[in-house]
Amino acid sequence: MAKVAMIGAGSLVFCKTLMNDFLATPALAGSEYCLMALTNKRLDKMHAFVERMIKDNGIDAKVTKTTDRRKALKDADYVVVMIQVGGVEAFRIDYELPMKYGVDQCIGDTLGPGGVFRAARHIRALMEIAEDMRQLCPNALLLNYANPMAICCWALGTVDGLRFVGLCHGVQTTMDLIASYTNCKKEEIDFIAAGINHMAWFLRLEKDGKDLYPILRENFEKPGYYVNEKVRGEVLRHFGYFMTESTGHLSEYLPYFRKNQQARNLYCDEPAFGGESGAYYRYSADVAEKFSKMDPLSIETTTLQPRSAEYASHILEAHETGEPFCLNGNVRNDGYITNLPNGCCVEVPCFVDRLGLHPTVVGDLPPQCAALNMTNVNVQGLAAQAALDGDTELLVQAVALDPLTAAVLTLKEIREMVSEMLEAQREWLPQFKGKAVRPTPTIHIPKNVQRIEVPLDPALAIANRFGKLAQV
Repeated sequence: MAKVAMIGAGSLVFCKTLMNDFLATPALAGSEYCLMALTNKRLDKMHAFVERMIKDNGIDAKVTKTTDRRKALKDADYVVVMIQVGGVEAFRIDYELPMKYGVDQCIGDTLGPGGVFRAARHIRALMEIAEDMRQLCPNALLLNYANPMAICCWALGTVDGLRFVGLCHGVQTTMDLIASYTNCKKEEIDFIAAGINHMAWFLRLEKDGKDLYPILRENFEKPGYYVNEKVRGEVLRHFGYFMTESTGHLSEYLPYFRKNQQARNLYCDEPAFGGESGAYYRYSADVAEKFSKMDPLSIETTTLQPRSAEYASHILEAHETGEPFCLNGNVRNDGYITNLPNGCCVEVPCFVDRLGLHPTVVGDLPPQCAALNMTNVNVQGLAAQAALDGDTELLVQAVALDPLTAAVLTLKEIREMVSEMLEAQREWLPQFKGKAVRPTPTIHIPKNVQRIEVPLDPALAIANRFGKLAQV
C-alpha cells in the first residue's frame, strides 16, 4: 500500500490530527507513514504516540521516523508538508517589527510583511523538497499545508511536472457559519466557492435549488449576526459576496479595517482571531511555552477519533480507491479562473480520483471580486519571485503593494522596515545571503528651492489645466 512522507512531523498538534485521520481511513490499511523532522525532540514523541495509536486500535499500518528528508521521500506516494521555518522566533519578528512601524497584524502569516517573509522562509525549503521529489519520488502527490498558501503554491507551480495541491480548511469552517446563519444543515447546502486562498468567494449558495443569499444578507443586517463577523459582513454588504476567511484574517488583506485605531475599534475589537493585534503570534507563543514544559501527547487519548475537516485523508482515500472526492484546492491557475492571471495560485473546486487531481474551470469571477483578489495577487507574485530569486528589491516592492502596509506607511518607511526585518531573519533566508535592501537617500528641499521649468506642448498644457484633452 501507500507510503506517506510527513515532512514537519514536529508539529505535534497538526501532525497528530492528520495521523488520526489517516489511521481512521480503512482504505489506507497497510500504509507506511514516515515521520520526518529536523530534530528528534518532538519527532520521538510523535513517533511513540503514533505507534501507540496503531497498537491500541489494532490498525494495519507501519510508522517510522527520520531526520533525513531524502530518506523520508524515497519511494513515497504522498508527501504531506507542514513546515514552519524559523518557528515561533521568526514569527515574533514577523509581528513585532511591523508593529514597531505601525503595521498592526492580527494573524500575520498570509499577506502583509509577516506573510511575505514567511513565504521567503518557506519557499526555499519547498523548492528543496520539490527537487528531492523529482529525484526520489517523481510521481508522488505533494499536499502542502505550509502558509502563506497562495504564495507558496505559486512557487510550487513553477516546478515542471510537480503534482501538488495546497490545502486549507477555510471553506469547510465557513460552511459551518453559513449553515448557522441560514438555519440549514451544512450537508443540505450546495455551493461553489472560488478565488484565492483566504479570499475565495461563495459564488453560489443553494438549498434544494433555492438561493440562500437573500437570507444570509438579511441576517447580516441584524446586530446579533453582524457582530460575530464584522469585516466579512462589511465586505458582503459592499461587494455582494461572502468569502472564506474570518474577520481576523480578512482585516489584514484589505486597506479599510486596520489602518488606524479608529478603524480597529470599529471593526476589530473582538478578542483573539476576531481581529485582536498579534492574536495568532501570541497564541503560537503560548502553545510553544506550554509544550516546552509538558508533552501534550501524554494527555491525548490514543483512541481513534472521527476524521477531522481536513481534506488530506479524503484525498488519499479517493486516489487509492478511485471513488471521487470533491474539495477546494489551491492549484496553479491554468485557465481555471479566467479573470485572474495564468500562473498565479487559485483556490477552485477540484475532484480527485485514482488518476489524480482534476481542478474545474470556474470562468470569470464577478469583476469586483476579481479586483479585490488582484490586490492580493499582485503581492503574492512579487513575493514568490523575490523568494525564488533572492531579490531584495522585489521583497520591498511586494510589501509596498500590500494593501494594509500601503495604507499605513510611506515608501521610505516600508523600505526601512523590510531592511530591518531582513537583517533580523537572515539565518532563515539563505537565498538573500550577502544582499541588503538598498537605502533611499533623503532629499532635503530648501524652502526657497528654484523649481526646474519643464516646457509643455501647448495642447498638453491646456489639457493639464482644464483636466481634459484639448480639441486641436
